[in-house]
Amino acid sequence: MLEGIHFCALTKGFVSAADSECLTFSQDYFLLNGVFFDESESSITVKITCTKEKEKQIIVNNSEIKPFSRHIGRVPCITFSPQEIVIVNGAPLERRRFIDNALSQTDRRYLDDLLAYRRVLHQRNALLLQLYEQHSPPNDMLSLWTEQISRLAASIVHARMKFAALFFLHFKEIYSRLSVHEDPSILYRCSLGSISPDISLEDLYLLFIAKFKEIEKQEILRTQTMIGPHRDDLVFLLDRKELKKYASQGQMRTFLICLKLSQHQFFSEIIGEKPLCLLDDVFSELDSIRTADILSILETCGQTIITSTEIKEQRNINALSIETLKQFSAK
Repeated sequence: MLEGIHFCALTKGFVSAADSECLTFSQDYFLLNGVFFDESESSITVKITCTKEKEKQIIVNNSEIKPFSRHIGRVPCITFSPQEIVIVNGAPLERRRFIDNALSQTDRRYLDDLLAYRRVLHQRNALLLQLYEQHSPPNDMLSLWTEQISRLAASIVHARMKFAALFFLHFKEIYSRLSVHEDPSILYRCSLGSISPDISLEDLYLLFIAKFKEIEKQEILRTQTMIGPHRDDLVFLLDRKELKKYASQGQMRTFLICLKLSQHQFFSEIIGEKPLCLLDDVFSELDSIRTADILSILETCGQTIITSTEIKEQRNINALSIETLKQFSAK
């Protein structure tokens, strides 16, 4: 269920982004039909087909969607799965993916800039490699790519910094509602170094241009773009200590759950609608007090679908066993 809903909302699987891994073993294709309702009761129909031989096809309200990124944000959705613990204890890539997911569903310009940035980054890296192999000095083409990537990098980093500041307000409020006594912090670590959160977009662009000029020869020697949003990170702290270095497994899991619940509040504020919550095994390794705290918060979060090995005794929960679901699907 989570896989199917997630695919309809975000055009990819819940656990794996590879479409081929979402196919049932020994099957040649899958077909999804979903109907979603926003808070004004307007319906959105989503049909997705995917085969081994052809690219998936996405049809929304009887119109085919291409590129697939056009559908992102139409069915707002947040997820939790145990594998996502890498957001708090894994590589910076995982935290960049978290912030990109949040912003891409709420800001169309951010998503467009992010996709354009990835294309320009690829082209610029290819040119750096070419200059290195040919022992050539920097040229006008590199200056052109540098100007483009600086504009896009400034736009992305500016949006991320504003997001981090606003998001942390939601996070701190959510964290205070749990039975914990720690002081959390979230910082945006930019590859440019220390930057004022109030910096203007144009000043940020000028900083990128100046820094790229400074490290131009070094980038050619390394054949890679050395600064930019693809090198940035979110830093999570508890009591001024870095979470991934010093926190327990329970603290990390609690922090991750709060990130997801805060993402829900952020979505609700920005788009004026409560997103779907897809939570896989969210209560494992949590004590009864923390479980009750989270369920209390979830009561205000709109439609939430949770997988669990145990039925939770809480109001407003409709429990379905796996056997019931099997009987339903058989019909």
